[in-house]
Amino acid sequence: MRVLVAYGSKRGGTAGLAEMLGAALTAHGVSVDVRPATEAHGVEGYDAVIVGGALYTGRWHRDARRFIQRHVQVLQSLPVWLFSSGPLDDSAARNELPPIAQVQRLMNWIGARGHKTFGGRLLPDAKGFIASMMAKHRSGDWRDPQLVRAWAAEIAEALRAAREVPRRAWPRMEEQPPEAPIV
Repeated sequence: MRVLVAYGSKRGGTAGLAEMLGAALTAHGVSVDVRPATEAHGVEGYDAVIVGGALYTGRWHRDARRFIQRHVQVLQSLPVWLFSSGPLDDSAARNELPPIAQVQRLMNWIGARGHKTFGGRLLPDAKGFIASMMAKHRSGDWRDPQLVRAWAAEIAEALRAAREVPRRAWPRMEEQPPEAPIV
């Protein structure tokens, strides 16, 4: 079973989550390639895809959105999961946070199997006007490796179960893909 984990990350926090996810899936016997979404040029040859994006001002990272747009037809035929990183507090560890509307539209468009929101990370010396202002009061690391490992275990189990079920028989979020969302 080969899985691609593609991500969009501006400050490295989401990249770190993608690496944690790749390591956790590998520990479950899954062959994983972890790549920035801009460097993941094809999804052919993969049995499943996981796409992650950082959340900035209520929007999912542009590279993650564009990755889905470029590969929509193949993604609609594969098991796909999405994840977001961003809350700069422990809310993602305390509660199951739903995807933002933009990510939900993308999930519906490709028929994603699930989504997980993880806490984000903001370094105290973040560059850029908005990030540096936020870092004065909200810097920290709320990524939870235990939650990442637990989600990876769920995905690995779903992939194991899928080996016995033809792809077309997998339940999808919607039978007919909706029109392309505005992203």
